[in-house]
Amino acid sequence: MIDRKNPKADQEILFGPFRLSGSRRVLEKEGVPIEVGVRAFEILAVLVEHAGKVVGKKDLIAQVWPGVTIDEVNLRVQVAMLRKALGEGDAGARYVATIPGQGYCFVAPISRLGPLQADTTHNPASFIARKLPPRLTRMIGRDEVVHEISGQLSERRFVTMVGPGGIGKTTVAVSVAHALFEEFAGAVCFADLGPLNEPSLVASAIASALRLGVRFTDPTKGLVNFLRDKRVLLIFDSCEHVIGTAAAIAEEIFASAPQVHILVTSRESLRVEGEYVYSLAALDSPPGDADLTAARALAFPAVQLFVERAAVGRQYFQLHDADASIVGDICRRLDGIALAIELAAGRVDAYGIRETAALLNDRLNLLGEGKRTALARHQTLSATLDWSYDLLSESERLILRRLSVFAGNFTLEAARSIAVGIDLDDAQVVTGIASLIGKSLLATDGDNKAARYRLLDTTRAYGLGKLAGSGELDYIKRRHASYYKRIFERIDHTSSGVEGFSTYAEHLDNVRAGLEWCFSDPGDIRVGIALAAATVRLFLEMSLLTECRRWAERSITAFDESDRGSAREMELRSAL
Repeated sequence: MIDRKNPKADQEILFGPFRLSGSRRVLEKEGVPIEVGVRAFEILAVLVEHAGKVVGKKDLIAQVWPGVTIDEVNLRVQVAMLRKALGEGDAGARYVATIPGQGYCFVAPISRLGPLQADTTHNPASFIARKLPPRLTRMIGRDEVVHEISGQLSERRFVTMVGPGGIGKTTVAVSVAHALFEEFAGAVCFADLGPLNEPSLVASAIASALRLGVRFTDPTKGLVNFLRDKRVLLIFDSCEHVIGTAAAIAEEIFASAPQVHILVTSRESLRVEGEYVYSLAALDSPPGDADLTAARALAFPAVQLFVERAAVGRQYFQLHDADASIVGDICRRLDGIALAIELAAGRVDAYGIRETAALLNDRLNLLGEGKRTALARHQTLSATLDWSYDLLSESERLILRRLSVFAGNFTLEAARSIAVGIDLDDAQVVTGIASLIGKSLLATDGDNKAARYRLLDTTRAYGLGKLAGSGELDYIKRRHASYYKRIFERIDHTSSGVEGFSTYAEHLDNVRAGLEWCFSDPGDIRVGIALAAATVRLFLEMSLLTECRRWAERSITAFDESDRGSAREMELRSAL
């Protein structure tokens, strides 16, 4: 076994992308703890301690399994597991060499650091050796948000910032960290939990970010004991995939360390005692206005971000009045999501503003590659949505895919009508909708009596792609069109226009989507004729005469004998 009285056992040893701490019994890769079995860790510790020298098999067994008689097969198995954990062979990496007939040798170059013991008698900043992530040289539209969150942290101590992927939570969190750096005398710790694959590594990752060299067998207990009397700002970034463990740790630290302040970023709240939830809003975009000028458009943060990022590709890029309404429309269609706007602006150099706007119908392909230095999950819009989608349960994925058929707002009744099936009961759909709202994948609007839901356009485009891949696309689109056909067939057509149809104008986008599908190649003409007959009055009352004529004519052209002389024919010809 490793000699715990040997000072070398307290050293930090670096090799390749790894750091081995004998005192903490932790192996890290680029700052993130990785799982290594107890025996494999001991083998590594012995080999690294004798780096460059051959350690005989018998000597290795004696140190790793003291007082136990084992077969050499066990040693070979543990060495194989160790090599796998180190990624030996990847890009030519080589760490542990087998010396035939003798034993093993650690062949990678190493460097040794002195012991990193936590000093509990000095300023807490002394144990935080890692620099904060750099903040953007200019952050657009978030100064007030940074001020608000900083104030909430001072008052409440525990804030979770939630919002959909790509909206800018990490950017805001980094800015808050820098804004409060002096207030906390440098004792600000930023722990990126995004790279973790195992929830069990959360406590170790936080300890690693704090650069703790304290011996403890229970990482969470060790963290709490260390932080109990310190004034520190802890930032846990990207917690959604390890949310259960992160929630438990944050709650315990908050309750046991009264001077610790915690800022969490996640796509859903932790739902624990003491947490204050701050919902990060999208960047403001200008309203639809054909007469929008460049000066007016640039008053909105979403347009400012678009123009600034577009100027990176085109050095002399300027927004002119002729393009202002187009850029405003791009920002609105991307729901003010910072990542989506940045990615779209990055295409202006290749396509120009007008073609970029035209290509937005294929959002996920258009919004492809982003900054090379960004995290993998933030380099493309699709990768960001993949990250969220993969964290859902199977029933939540099914609900999200089916709800993506809606264009614009929809009611709970509509959602249940479309999503419920033999594989999903009503209770699952209702619960799933609440869960998707909590995970920032579904937005809600309206009062307590008439809540309305909608998917962000980018999320809807992603969901439709998944729906098509599932083979359910046409089946769900038929149910969608049939649902709105029933809605409008229930209206009392004898009522006056204002009383009969005006309150149903909110369904217009879904009616249009249903009609477009019904009269497309894979569509259902019979449902389309019925939907058109039920909704032409809506188009008339909203003075959408061109659309009314279009659907009436297409329906009449598609009539068969059963439609001749029917109420539907009368309704359509009357409208026409």
